[in-house]
Amino acid sequence: MKPFARTTALSVAMLLALSACKAEQKPVDVSADKTEAGKAATDKTGIPGLPTEKEQVSYTIGMAMGKQLSEIKGEVNIDTVVKALRTQMAGEKVLVTDEQAQKIMQDFGQKMQAKQLAKMMEEGKTNLEKGEKFLAENAKKPGVVTTPSGLQYQVLTAGKGAKPSPTDGVKVNYKGTLLDGKEFDSSYKRGEPAVLPLNGVIPGWSEGLQLMQVGGKYKFWIPAKLAYGEQAPPMIGPNQLLEFEVELLDIVKPPAGK
Repeated sequence: MKPFARTTALSVAMLLALSACKAEQKPVDVSADKTEAGKAATDKTGIPGLPTEKEQVSYTIGMAMGKQLSEIKGEVNIDTVVKALRTQMAGEKVLVTDEQAQKIMQDFGQKMQAKQLAKMMEEGKTNLEKGEKFLAENAKKPGVVTTPSGLQYQVLTAGKGAKPSPTDGVKVNYKGTLLDGKEFDSSYKRGEPAVLPLNGVIPGWSEGLQLMQVGGKYKFWIPAKLAYGEQAPPMIGPNQLLEFEVELLDIVKPPAGK
């Protein structure tokens, strides 16, 4: 979840100042400007419509702030914010004191956090149901084994070496995907194997790797309770079932500090 605190007063001011300019001025079609001055401005900067450094900087700031504020675009009234912006910059009397403004933004931040939490809880419930349904069907497929913890695995290539212990480190190549096929991590794409301590990874990985022998390649289906659960990174999402293809290349000394 991205905290609302990242959206600053400057963000609001810059975005809405830009919106006000758009509302009051007609866009200038620089490409249609046949005057010498117009041609010179375009040729000098290479950015039609932004002939000066000041305009380019202002527009770039507006773009950045717009991306941040897009998350709450339905929660603000642009005209009202522009009104406050102009009043403040003109040094005129504002309608809200600093103390009131702080309280308003604190309350709003709490509201947005609660809204985001509710959304995450609903998403987590949906993901959990999808995962459970998938595992129930997957367990019936040939070659799929379900352990007492709920981890499912399939042997793609049997290994012939030793098995790692809970305190070992492992050198592996792997690819991780979600149920919809979206890949969220891959040592193959990074171009080098990963070295990880088995006592420092998610429970499903620790259990699964201890089933493998060096040289083996397995596929794992890890339920949410053995993965990240509700506290999953944004790229994964709450209560997601994770699918991994893992090659155990070697058993190594755990990385220092792990």
